[in-house]
Amino acid sequence: MNWIQVILPLLLSAFIGWLVVFVFIKCLFNPVKPVSIGGFKLQGIIPARQQLISKDIAHLVNNEFISSGILEQKVASTENFNKLKPEIESQIDSFLRTRIKDTFPMLSMLIGDKTINQLKGAFMTELETLFPVLMKKYVTNLRNEIDIEKIVNEKLSGLSMYSIKNKFYRSFKKPLIRIQLLATVIGFLLGILQLLLNMLIFS
Repeated sequence: MNWIQVILPLLLSAFIGWLVVFVFIKCLFNPVKPVSIGGFKLQGIIPARQQLISKDIAHLVNNEFISSGILEQKVASTENFNKLKPEIESQIDSFLRTRIKDTFPMLSMLIGDKTINQLKGAFMTELETLFPVLMKKYVTNLRNEIDIEKIVNEKLSGLSMYSIKNKFYRSFKKPLIRIQLLATVIGFLLGILQLLLNMLIFS
């Protein structure tokens, strides 16, 4: 057995390993539009199932993220209230110092800075208690009025498959190359294994 008889099968095995993965990766999105070959319709795995994938993702988003209460908890969190607190406090201060004076001039004469600060503090304390209740109720009502699953499904179904394909290959370029290299190595190792088995069988 000369070196060509040894190296050639190993290279061929490695190439086949690389080729199988390469073809599979290309078949994920290609062809984007269905084509007819010999009476058979061929289309990429993902384009052919775009509607089904969109439906499944929309169902997952609606049930695992929207309907699970995570959204209500996030929106009604103390952290969100603290972010809004300066603006709310500013609006209350403006109301107590300016709008009351314009609406009730006589009443404003009886309210000094100390009273304004006390009222502002009382309002903020009450709002801090009401905020999570109101926000949870608002999100619940909004979710009941809007079919999130339908909206997500329609948006995903309407996405351009060419755009998705380009973004996918661009985002996963390095991992896909690593998979192809791994397949090449595995093919090469299988070639060695086959060569050793042939040597044992025919020796």
